[in-house]
Amino acid sequence: MKLGGSIVMASFLCSRSASAFLPAATRSSSSTRRLATVNQIFNNQNGGQHHHGERRSTIPTFQSNALLKSSSTVASAAATSSRLFSTAVSKEAAAGAQAEEEEVELPTNENDIDLLKIRHTSAHVMAMAVQQTFPEAQTTIGPWIDNGFYYDFFFPETKDEETGEAVPSRKLTDQDLKKVKKAMDKICSKNYPILREEVTREEAKKRIEAIGEPFKLEILDSIKTEPITIYSIGDQWWDLCAGPHVESTGQLPKKAIALQSVAGAYWRGDENREMLQRIYATAWKDPKQLKLHKKRMEEAKKRDHRVLGKKLDLFSIQEDAGGGLVFWHPKGSTIRRKIEDFWKEQHIENDYDIVYTPHIANLDLWKTSGHFDFYAEGMFDQMEVENETYQIKPMNCPFHCLMYKDTIRSYRDLPFRWGELGTVYRYERSGTLHGLMRVRGFTQDDAHIFCLPDQLQDEIVDVLKLTKDILSRFGFTKYELMVSTRPEKAVGSDQIWEDATNALVGALDQLGWDYGTDEGGGAFYGPKIDLKIKDAIGRTWQCSTVQCDFNLPDRFDLEYVSAEGTRERPIMVHRAIFGSIERFFGILIENCAGDLPLWLAPVQMKLLPVTDAVVPYCKEVAKKARKLGLRVEVDRGSERLAKQIRNAEQGRIPVMSVVGMKELEEGTLAVRSRKLGDLGSFSVDDLLEELKRCDGDAEEMSKMGMVPVKEEAPEAEESPAE
Repeated sequence: MKLGGSIVMASFLCSRSASAFLPAATRSSSSTRRLATVNQIFNNQNGGQHHHGERRSTIPTFQSNALLKSSSTVASAAATSSRLFSTAVSKEAAAGAQAEEEEVELPTNENDIDLLKIRHTSAHVMAMAVQQTFPEAQTTIGPWIDNGFYYDFFFPETKDEETGEAVPSRKLTDQDLKKVKKAMDKICSKNYPILREEVTREEAKKRIEAIGEPFKLEILDSIKTEPITIYSIGDQWWDLCAGPHVESTGQLPKKAIALQSVAGAYWRGDENREMLQRIYATAWKDPKQLKLHKKRMEEAKKRDHRVLGKKLDLFSIQEDAGGGLVFWHPKGSTIRRKIEDFWKEQHIENDYDIVYTPHIANLDLWKTSGHFDFYAEGMFDQMEVENETYQIKPMNCPFHCLMYKDTIRSYRDLPFRWGELGTVYRYERSGTLHGLMRVRGFTQDDAHIFCLPDQLQDEIVDVLKLTKDILSRFGFTKYELMVSTRPEKAVGSDQIWEDATNALVGALDQLGWDYGTDEGGGAFYGPKIDLKIKDAIGRTWQCSTVQCDFNLPDRFDLEYVSAEGTRERPIMVHRAIFGSIERFFGILIENCAGDLPLWLAPVQMKLLPVTDAVVPYCKEVAKKARKLGLRVEVDRGSERLAKQIRNAEQGRIPVMSVVGMKELEEGTLAVRSRKLGDLGSFSVDDLLEELKRCDGDAEEMSKMGMVPVKEEAPEAEESPAE
């Protein structure tokens, strides 16, 4: 905005996500919400807080020791490569190994305040450059995000100065972005100082009205704190903002800033409001970081779960049925079933009971729980049934509360651990839907624990151990943990908050896990631990959560009879490990680039018949394998052998076997691993036994079969001396 105008604070959140139900296990990891510890640094360095009270904190990384066995298996198999027919390691595996070797930790907004300042100031400079290049542009909001920042602009219709005819609003193009970036570079080169100023609300309103920025008046009305802080770029342009910023535009590394794309976005996320144009950009501390980020983004495109889901025939979103509703195809369903079966087995082993609850309930239930009062905008419309109003469920927890209340509970009965793979439905705006990552119907891997206060820490320890064991099975061994404490508005006594927070912290300390603290970042109903997993290309994803709840036991009047015969409230713990099956599935597919481990692969082995004469033999092997619970398919044999092999490779099938007359006559199979190459020849029983073992132990097959040794030609006898 030109000097005399006003811009929203760059960190303003335009709308609350409809996924903000308790527990918040499925919220997007790309949220612009920040945490507390760094906020204290901001206050010390900049003398102010963000107007909406954002919290910031550094997040340490926890490295799990529960590494997958497959890593050691692959290493041992590689040592025996001299016995392989060939050492044909797949291109994907080689690329993955190279990526691991080149793994470098890029800084984040949470752990590098200088980077955050660069991104924050870059957003201001970009807005200034847009208005210099296109004077009709009106500015709205421009927050920093995980890998950079964005800014939303409104382009009104204008009039041709000569003819007076209406000119349609501008649609930004790639060429326009180049012009904006060139203008940004000039602003950086002029090294304008970044100046902070405090003004009254009346003064800020006066300046906004003077230059006719209607969106700014809405922003100003939403700011509840005073004084209003303004940051200026020299005497050229200014912004409603609380900082932090670099000291001058010359400190921005212009070769480490890149404008990426343009997208549409409704003002305030409301489809009934103005359509804005959002410019996405990335900014780093130096060009090397930018180059590495771009490389990782290219890799992320290759791993896009939406592309791989279609290519591997795993799932689809059928728009004829409605957006955000997932259709699981046979192969995707097989993977999902394996995920869910493992989840259930682990919970049963850890003394959980698996429960099932309805998909709808009387609206009164949601009024009792508070969902209807606090989260109605995220719930689908109600339905009338026999003069009663019913609501499709957005959450499972009220159902578990009703089950607890079904009979009188004694302190001797506690704890109860109830797990449910419960499908819930939440209204998400169509513009926010994204593959499996953000949908309208999804299955939470929900569990609730009802326990005594003195049982809480032990229960949290067990939950965290279970979380590590389950995530490690899927290859996720690097985590970021955050403890969020009591917010300003909360239910429950000071003592119960202190005891619950101490239990969460005590559990992490007992396990020796590193964690950050988000002061004031807890839910209104209790403190929590959030866990983010790190994937193969360094991205973090919010998955697991452990949340204490003092609200629902009170709302539902849950009680147990104490040892003294008094009625007491139990502690309720919400916890999820995957967050949702759909979202975790998408993360998993992107983490392994669709190259699933043998135990999860929808097809574990494919038999490739060389001739029709061996097809019955292949079918008999496949039938025997299925009886053992293995997933083996026989290629139709309608393609040439080279095409069959290529199809199996493109289908990411872990093991394949080319079957000819020799295998039929000997009752054997020649085995090839997708990751390790040729493994030799096995009897059918030995092969299926080994595959069954690998399936159960979540290992890749690396055992060597009987490898025929070429007979050496006999040495020629020496001729007798003449």
